[in-house]
Amino acid sequence: MEQSALPDENKHQQHSRPVMDKLHGWMQSQLDSRRTEPNSGLGKAIQYMLRHWKALTLFLRTAGAPLDNNLCERSLKRAILHRKNALFYKTLNGAQVGDLYMSLIHTCELNGANPFDYLTELQRHAEDLARNPAQWMPWNYRSRIAAP
Repeated sequence: MEQSALPDENKHQQHSRPVMDKLHGWMQSQLDSRRTEPNSGLGKAIQYMLRHWKALTLFLRTAGAPLDNNLCERSLKRAILHRKNALFYKTLNGAQVGDLYMSLIHTCELNGANPFDYLTELQRHAEDLARNPAQWMPWNYRSRIAAP
């Protein structure tokens, strides 16, 4: 079997597992032999990694498991930014409208739709939107526009 044709799990088992096992052994030996002080910055980082080792190495055991959580991190940053901006809403209704728009914008981005174009099309087709809201979701509105 060609190496590039290996499933993700096999690639990780073949290439990543030896590296991760070596890292785990090194970290454990640093603490066991007292080469690294447990209260030092490195010692605390090693202890953290060892405590979370099972979760950190999930990609070795589960095919298709993501190697990072960048999508979640970006989503959280967006929510935090919106929370900070929401401090300047003057009314509860204004805050609810802002929440609605932030939700729509984020949903558009997750589905590969341009938020500005999407919201513009919603305005242009307001009557049809009112009659058929399910057909105007960010993931399928383009097909509704293309329909005669």
